[in-house]
This record gives sequence, C-alpha cells and structure tokens, in this order.
Amino acid sequence: MSNTKSKKNTSSSKLPRAALKLRQADPFYEQELARYAQPMPSRGYLLQILAEHGAPMMPEELVAMFAIQPEESEFFSRRINAMAREGEVVINRKGAICIAEKLDLIKGRVVGHPDGFGFVVPDDGSPDLFVGPREMHKVLHRDRVMVREIGVDRRGRREGKIVEVLEHVNSRVVGRLKEERGARFVLAEDRRITQEILLAPEGSLPAEPGQIVTVELLSQPSKYSQAVGRIVEVLGNYADPGMEIEIALRKHDLPHEFSAEAEAQAKKTPQKVLKKDWQTPEGLKREDLRDMPLVTIDGETARDFDDAVYAEKQGRGWRLVVAIADVSHYVRPKDALDETGYERGNSVYFPRRVIPMLPEQLSNGICSLNPDVERCCMVCDMQIDAKGQVKQYRFYPAVMLSKARFTYTEVAQILAEPKGEAAQRRKALLPHLQNLYGLFQAMLKARSQRGAIDFATTETQMIFNEQGKIERIEPVQRNDAHRLIEECMLAANVCAANFLAEHKHASLYRVHEGPSERKLENLRRFLGEHGLSLGGGDEPQASDYAALMEQVKTRPDVDLMQTMLLRSMQQAVYSPEQLGHFGLAYDAYAHFTSPIRRYPDLLVHRSIKAVLKGQTYAPGKWEEIGAHCSSTERRADEATRDVQNWLKCYFMRDRIGEVYEGVISAVTSFGVFVLLDGLFVEGLLHISELGKDYFHYDEAKHVLRGEHGGQVYGLTDRIRIRVARVDLETSKIDFALAQAPAEQAASKATRAGRAGANKTVAPAPAAAPAPLPAKTLPADMPASKPARGARRSKADAPIADAPAPAAPAKSAPKARVKQAASVAAAEPDHQPDSPRLAKRPAQVAALLSPKPQSSPLDVVLAQLDTPKTKTKAKPAAEKTAAPAKRRKAPAKLLSPESGADKLSAPKPTKAKPGKRSN
Repeated sequence: MSNTKSKKNTSSSKLPRAALKLRQADPFYEQELARYAQPMPSRGYLLQILAEHGAPMMPEELVAMFAIQPEESEFFSRRINAMAREGEVVINRKGAICIAEKLDLIKGRVVGHPDGFGFVVPDDGSPDLFVGPREMHKVLHRDRVMVREIGVDRRGRREGKIVEVLEHVNSRVVGRLKEERGARFVLAEDRRITQEILLAPEGSLPAEPGQIVTVELLSQPSKYSQAVGRIVEVLGNYADPGMEIEIALRKHDLPHEFSAEAEAQAKKTPQKVLKKDWQTPEGLKREDLRDMPLVTIDGETARDFDDAVYAEKQGRGWRLVVAIADVSHYVRPKDALDETGYERGNSVYFPRRVIPMLPEQLSNGICSLNPDVERCCMVCDMQIDAKGQVKQYRFYPAVMLSKARFTYTEVAQILAEPKGEAAQRRKALLPHLQNLYGLFQAMLKARSQRGAIDFATTETQMIFNEQGKIERIEPVQRNDAHRLIEECMLAANVCAANFLAEHKHASLYRVHEGPSERKLENLRRFLGEHGLSLGGGDEPQASDYAALMEQVKTRPDVDLMQTMLLRSMQQAVYSPEQLGHFGLAYDAYAHFTSPIRRYPDLLVHRSIKAVLKGQTYAPGKWEEIGAHCSSTERRADEATRDVQNWLKCYFMRDRIGEVYEGVISAVTSFGVFVLLDGLFVEGLLHISELGKDYFHYDEAKHVLRGEHGGQVYGLTDRIRIRVARVDLETSKIDFALAQAPAEQAASKATRAGRAGANKTVAPAPAAAPAPLPAKTLPADMPASKPARGARRSKADAPIADAPAPAAPAKSAPKARVKQAASVAAAEPDHQPDSPRLAKRPAQVAALLSPKPQSSPLDVVLAQLDTPKTKTKAKPAAEKTAAPAKRRKAPAKLLSPESGADKLSAPKPTKAKPGKRSN
C-alpha cells in the first residue's frame, strides 16, 4: 500500500503546482485516483472548466492548463474523443472544443426513409426533426448525430441540419450487387439506406451482378463522398431457398452464430442432473418433485419445453404448481452463454427456422423439460381459492420428472371426451387434467372480474411446400387447452412480480401503460361520433375498455370498434419501474416462465434466487438492460415481418389480375391497406386508385373522404379489389378497385344518394363471405409456443406487445393500372443509364481515393504522443416484367412517430402455432 502511494506522489510531483492543484479540485478526483497513478481530469470536470471559461477552448489550452504529460496524451485524447462521441462536446471546424448544450445542438438517432429523406429521433424524447435528402447524404440509417434546429418544413415539422456525426453504426451492409458502365456498387436491402455503396477496386470476394452480398464499409459517407466498401460475404442468388431469412438476419443485425466460447461451454454442459445439482450455486437446496405428476402441454412441433403444470383439489380451492426450466443454474452471470443470451435478447421464430437464444444443447437438451428425465427447475407453488384468486404462493428450486408430453389438440380432445379413445390412452393422468380444467374455469371468472381486456382476433399459420415457399395460409383454431396454460403462466408471472416488489429487489418488469393523452383524445372523439363513450375520465382502466367491448359486441361495427380500441394502446416494454400492466389489469407483472427463449425471464429467476438467499443480484444498470431487451424484441418482430412479407409476395406473384374481396385493415394519407378474405394477405390500394376525386385523410376517424363525390373509405369497410402488381424487390403488393369504368359511372348516382350516410363502402360486394374463425386473445398473454421453425403464435398479445405496427414504405402513385399487369421481376444486371449515375465513371477514381481523417485534436496531441422493404430478385426464367425502379416519394411525408405511419402497416401474420409468449 505504501509503495503505491509513494508512486502516486512521485508521479504527481512532476506536475507544476498550479496544474496539480487544478487537478485536485476535480469533484471526482478520488475516483480518478483509484483508476490512475496520476489522476486525469474527469468528464464532468472538463465540462465544468469549459463552462467556466465561457468560450470554446483549443485542445492545446487544455493540455497546457492540466500539464498533460506525454505518457498521458493517449488517455486524454481518448477521453475527449469519448465525450465527442457521446455528444457532450463538439469539435468545430477550427478545432476548438465546444460544449454541445451551448451550441443549441440536439443529440439523436437517424431514421432513414426509402425516399431519401429522414428524421432524427432526439434522445431527450422531444419531437422528431425532419432531415432533407442533402443532409441524409452524410449519414446512414441508425447513425448517431448532433443536429441544429433550423426551422420548420412546409408541413410545420421541426427541421434539422446535421452538425456532427457522433457514431457511424453500420459497419456491414447486406445488399444486391449492381454494375453500371463499369462501376460496381451495392444497393442495400434495407431501403432506409438509400446511398449506393461503391466497391473498392481491390479486396472484394468475387461475385456476379445481381447476387446478394455483404459489404464491409471501408469509409463512411460524407458531405462530398459516398460510402466505399468491399465484399466480404456472397450469400447467393435472390430466389435461392431460405435467402429471405439470410437477408433478414444481416439486415437487422441479428446474431445467428454462437461464439466459439459459447459453443465450447454448451458442449461441456452435462446433459443429465448430477448429484451436485441438488444444490444451486447460490447455496439453495432443491426440493424433490420427481413423484409429482407434472406434465407439459405445447404445440405439435415444439421441441423446447420450458414449463410444466400440476393441479390438485384442496378443500374448495386448488393447489397449482408451475415448474419452469432452471436455465439460471447452467447460465451463470458474465459467462459466455450469458453474454450471448444478453446479445440476442430472445429467440427469433422465422417460418421454418428458429434462431435460438441459447445453443441447442441447452434449449432442447438439459434445460428442456422432456418427459421421463430428471430436470432442474424453479417452482411457483400457489394456493388458489374457489374464486380463482391466488391466496398464497412460494418460490423454490426443485428437481422434477415430467410424466408426459401433451399437445394442445390432445388435451382439448381429452377434456371434450373424457371417455373417448384419447382419454383412455392417458387414463392415469386424466384426473389431473380435469383438475387443471376446473381451476381454469375459476381463473376465467377472476379474469372477468379483474377487467382484463380480451380482443377476438384471427391468427394464421403458413403452410409450406417442399421448396420452402407458401402453399397456403390458413387460420389457427385455438382451444381451451391454450387458454388453460395461458392462465397458469399468467398466475406464475404475477406472483414473480409481486414477490420481487414485496422484497424491494430490483429486476425487470413487463410494463404496459395506458393510452397516451393524444391517442385517448382521438379515441374519445371517434367513439362520440358513433354514440359511444369510454369511462374512466382522463385515466381509463382496463375494466373501462372491457365494459365498452361488452357494450359493442352485438353491433354490426364491432370489428371497427375493437380495432380502434386496440390501436389506442401503447407498446409493452421491459423496465425496472413497476408501472403495472394495463391490458391484463395487473398492478405488477413480470416475465418468469420462458427463460429458455427470453433473457428478461432469466434475470427474474436470478433475482428471485437472490431474494431467497438473502442476497442482491445486480447485473448492471437495469434501465439500460430493459431498453436493450425491448429493442431486441422489436428487432425480432421487424425481421420476421420482413420475411413473412416477402413470402406473401412470392405467394401472390401468380395471382396478378385476379379479383378478391377483403376488409380495409389500415387507412393512411396515401391509401388504404386491404386484408384479403381467405388468403390473409395484405396489400395497398393507393389513393390514386380510389377514383377521380380529391381524398382527404382524417387521422382521428381513420377514413379517406372524397371532396366532391362523398366517397368514404374507412377501417373494416368491405371492398372488392384486383391484384394489380406484385413487387418482389420491395416486398409490396398493389391493388386496384375491381369495378370497371362503366360500373364506376353507374354507381355515382348510388353514391350520391348515400351522401347523408356516415360512410359509403366502395364497391360493396354482392355477398359477404362466411366469418373467419376467431379467438379471444388477451394482451401480453402467454399463448402456445411457436412451433420449431415457426413464429410465436401469440407474441405477447396485440395489446401489450404488438400495437399498431409501423407502416411500410409508401407505394408510388400510379397513373393507371392495366388489366394485364405483370410481376415486377428483378432488375437486369445492366440497367439503362440513370441520371444519378451519369457522372459516376468520371468520379469513381476520386471517390475511391482515401482521404485523411485526422481531427484537429489529434494534430495537437500528436506532438505529445498521439495515439422495411427488401430487394428480392427472381430467377431469369421468371423475369416477366419491366425492370423495377425506385419509386418517387408520395406527396405527403410521414414521420416515424406520426400516427398515420403507425397505423398503416400490415399486421404480422403468425406462422404455425406452438410457442408460448408469456
């Protein structure tokens, strides 16, 4: 200890007295002293010095002021550069260091738009700033920047100018290789990246024009130059089987390969319960539940079983035991598996393929509650009264042995026919299933009394052929077995949240707040025009929503009312704040039941074990962990939606010109989206296809209304369309009205007679098809597990986890869609000259030339010691249409935060059912 102090004092004695005194005045001096032999000025202290100086300071002024020694130059440089990256300071064109707040600059994240412009989403939550195409040329989608507000655009939105790029986020980009007039470049699959990436003349892997490649960026775009990269991966041709998934993985930066360390740890993990496993690493002894008839109930194709249930009658109530795989026993904090689990955040369920959060040795092996094998588990043991209310509960680790693996279909059949053949095969377990069903009936009553919201929606699954393409899309039938498991999982999740809250231990809660003030105002206005009202005043509760749903369930426009209520909801997120779950009507709610495929559940398990042992589990900053897990969840949703959209486009490519009936599922300023009956495919009916009139968008009512003819298109209106165009390159389907011009003229008189009506549907079908099977889907409800290779069937329910999805990029206006339209195939390898590429050959050499990137700060310190849309191509034999071109921007621009944008997207289509989302 004395030697260390002596070294520090000796080092400090080298400094001039004034500089040493200045450093010792640092409020964080002691903290810096623990890290460095000669403490460096802290970030906060540097900001304080800059503020006291009252003007920008040159780097050499700070170097002299603090007497920065040659051996300190590298650390000091890193600190200043880190402050610049975080947006705390800005280095201006003269090299002076400025306090960002003094420059009235706003720090935020860039969100690109396929039409070339973009927005900056401020970190402070203030309204977005519009950024024009010229400014967007300096950055790529997702980059972090500092912007200055320069006024408002023609639509009254804040407009910004990019002053500083804090961080270039994109290091690799997946796209399609193109070649024009000798210049090779890559068009990004993520249409929010509109800049072409030039290829350096050397260093790239060999690839043919039209192939899908991954490029590593050698230089980022700037005001005067394009991004330059080199090909580091060739994925193959556009229509190769599974290519849509490979693109989505790279487009959304989804980790899909485990690190060597994680793979090695997974291989070393024992595949059976050992004697030492009867005590947890925290020192907790496991209880023996091997004789308890616990069973798993999952989808037909499920392979990872993370929950088992058992119920027995006790007096007038029940005992419910929910056993969850003890993943935290094998995945320890900060080990390789924990790091990969945090990075992924959750498993991703694509059609026909799963990207698991943990390697298969755990997810399908030792952590899966397979039948007739011992497994470590965490148990929530509950006492539930006759009214379905949890009266007591306790958590404990245990060892269990599953007695059977049931499917939802099998359980539903057994419960419906207790004397049938299926029930006789499971005769020994039949009484236990009947106990579970009796408990389920009581819990349903408690749910109704609690006021939880149930929305009747239709889920779908994709049926694939041998080539991996959609053969058909069909609705999923849900039964009481699904809901039985859901209620059991909900009960365990609520107990977990209450347990942590009662013991005041920090963790991640699943938070679903009530509707925002703006959405609530729009909803009340809409309901008022239909003679309805929502109770609860300024802060309505879930019970108020449930009461309104009960009131309108017999109305002919019940689907419209349900849609409007659903879209007034907010997204559910992970947060350390216990803010309750609005949709489920719980004061506290957490995710406990799926640690195999959700990282927040793993954290909840660790927190519960820490409380049981009288300890505290602190993985880091809970706010940052919650934000990360929320973002990985949205990332997975976007990736699966991309894949599903492309598969649906491929499915519809041979249906050009066919006529279908459907329902308007979303209304935007540029048209309406129509969901086709029977096919469950959504496409855009552009505003230019609605008729010869000026249509105006009413955001509050979600309608497009004709100025002169009075024609109205609103949510849930039925409509008859013709498939006009399918674009595999952008994953878009365009519709046109099915009426012929003569029919449209004949219907004008009819529409005029309806002018006094609230809305007119155009054109009305002759007869409505039979209603589709529906299910009752609660918010954030744990449903059936996603099948292996299929997306989760419930996705935490529409209310909580899937509010109105983001709108897809707008389709370009079309002057007229011909009857004999054709599929927009992939562009040929050599396109005709385009205006934006006309000057490329003369500039290629200059653009590819390396340019110095040294900052003014580096020069001074050197004297010391310086340190939603996808591009899809078809095989040559399928190229039947003219080359697809990038479409121009529609007249109205949408902010990513605008209401119209949020309400216009197709809803995610579920794949095969099977994976429970709790």
